Amino acid sequence: MQHGGNLHDAKALFPEAPEPWLDLSTGINPHPYPLPPLSLDTFTRLPSPQSVRHLEGVAAQAYGVPDPSRVAAAPGTQALIHLLPRLRGTARVAIVGPTYSEHERSWQREGHVVIPVSNLEEALAGAPDVIVAVNPNNPDGRVIDPAQLAEAASALHRRNGWLVVDEAFADFADGVSVAPRDIPGTIVLRSFGKAYGLAGIRLGFAIATPDFAARLRLELGPWAVSGPALAVGAKALGDQTWLLEQKGRLARCAHTLDELLTEAGFQIVGGTTLFRLATHEDAQAWFERLARRGVWVRAFDYDPKLLRFGIPSDEAWLRLKQVIGPS
Repeated sequence: MQHGGNLHDAKALFPEAPEPWLDLSTGINPHPYPLPPLSLDTFTRLPSPQSVRHLEGVAAQAYGVPDPSRVAAAPGTQALIHLLPRLRGTARVAIVGPTYSEHERSWQREGHVVIPVSNLEEALAGAPDVIVAVNPNNPDGRVIDPAQLAEAASALHRRNGWLVVDEAFADFADGVSVAPRDIPGTIVLRSFGKAYGLAGIRLGFAIATPDFAARLRLELGPWAVSGPALAVGAKALGDQTWLLEQKGRLARCAHTLDELLTEAGFQIVGGTTLFRLATHEDAQAWFERLARRGVWVRAFDYDPKLLRFGIPSDEAWLRLKQVIGPS
C-alpha cells in the first residue's frame, strides 16, 4: 500500500486538475487541534529532558498507561517503525495484512524474513519471532480483540518474541487499545498527528516495558522530539474534552461520507472514523475522474476495485458532492 498525502505526484499525473487540490488520500483529522501560543524559547532552545518526561507523563494518562516510564516519545511513529527492526537479531516476522506497507518494508530492509498473513491465528500458527498487527487496521478498519492480542503476546514472550501493535487509528475506537495492559514483549505504537490533525508536528509514542522504553529513548538520542512538538503534544493530549467532541463529530462525518459514496454506487467495506474504504467495479475510472477534478484519494495495487477516502474538511463537502454527484 502506497503512502497518501503526496500532492506532487497527483499534480504530475493530472496537470489539468483545478487548484487547490482536495486531498482525501490520508487518514488525518481534517479538524486540527487549535495550536496554542508558543513562546520564542520553544523554537530557540534545545528541549529539556524534563519537558520530554512531562509529555510522556501526559501521554501515559491520555492512553491509560499507569506507569509513565513505559512511554517513549519519538519524532513520529514512522521513526519507530524504522527503528524496531534494527533492535532485533534476524527474525521471522509475521505481518497481519494487507496493511500499512512501511512495516513490511522496514523489516525487510534490515534483513528479516517477512511472512504475510491474513489474521492473528495464522500468524501464531507459523511460530514467528515477531508479529506485527495494525489495530484498527489500515485500510479496512478491522479490529483484533485486545484479549486475543494479549494471549498472542504472552505466547510470543515465552520464546522471547515481540508483539508490535500499531494503534495509529485507535484514538476514536473504544476498548481497542492494549496500551493500558502491561504485557511483556508487547510494543504499542501511538500516533499523535492523525487524531489531532497535526501530522506535520511529527510526534508519536512507543509503549512497552520500562526497560525497552528506556532503550528506545537511548537509540533515538537526545532532542529527538522538537520543542514545538513537545509543547503542542502536551497541551493537546491533556485536552480529553476536545478529543471526545472530535469522536462524535468524525463519526457523523464518516456516516455522511458513507451515504454519499453509497448513492454513487460504491459499497462501503471498512474503515475508521478517519477514513472509509469502498469498493466499486469501476474504481480505477472513478480514481481518474476524481483526480481530473482535483480530488486525490487512495488506490491499491493489490485490489484495483478498492478506493480509500479520507474525511473532508467542513468547507470541502460541497466540492466533493459536486464531483461525486451525477456528471
